[in-house]
Amino acid sequence: MIVNDERKTSPKQRIIIVLIAIFMLASTFALYAGIVLQYQNGTTGSTSKLTSEEEAEVATLLADYQTEVDKQSKELSAKYFDTFKQYRSQVKSFNAASTTNLAVRDLKVGSGREITDVNDVNFAAYYIGWLSDETIFDSSFDDSANPTSLVAPLQESTNMIQGWKEGIAKGTEEGFIWDGMRIGGVREITVPAALGYGSVDKGTIPPNSPLKFVVMVIDTPEEIPLPPRLEELYKKLGYQ
Repeated sequence: MIVNDERKTSPKQRIIIVLIAIFMLASTFALYAGIVLQYQNGTTGSTSKLTSEEEAEVATLLADYQTEVDKQSKELSAKYFDTFKQYRSQVKSFNAASTTNLAVRDLKVGSGREITDVNDVNFAAYYIGWLSDETIFDSSFDDSANPTSLVAPLQESTNMIQGWKEGIAKGTEEGFIWDGMRIGGVREITVPAALGYGSVDKGTIPPNSPLKFVVMVIDTPEEIPLPPRLEELYKKLGYQ
């Protein structure tokens, strides 16, 4: 995800993300238990505290959990894809040299609650982000060029670039005042480099690049709880 450098997640959630990612590449829990421990503690050579049967159980539980996550993503995509897809046409070139101030343009005003605080994380978002030459560097589409569905929406992030946060919330720039986005709304946000990544080279985003986004905010999806048995096994590994 390009929009934010680090999502606001708990240690347990970060472990789940790492476990699921490695589960897709490996069939033994010993491998990803070691990597998770290294990820969490910055150490190497850690060994699993689980029996072989428990390791297999964790793998099965993780697979089932990922199935539920994927199911939710597909349901959300079915609900919002047709609406959000139409805003793909908003991706157009713009003058980078003249993009010095934050600017917002509502494409659709939502009917839900208003996001007034830049630190508000009680929402989820689908988005498209592009450069001045129309290059899409990241999006919520499965394929930015020819989208057929949406991936899981961005959730609970407090480390988004400053321009994203200020553009979503109620704000002002050079005497121009705007309301915060409302749930269900869609907004185009123009972000000067100073409120984006500045002089940092992000690979697909060159240094000192102004950015544009189309953002659609929705209610935070219902949290998918971990299976109680998986919680037990995490505790056995020393995680709370």
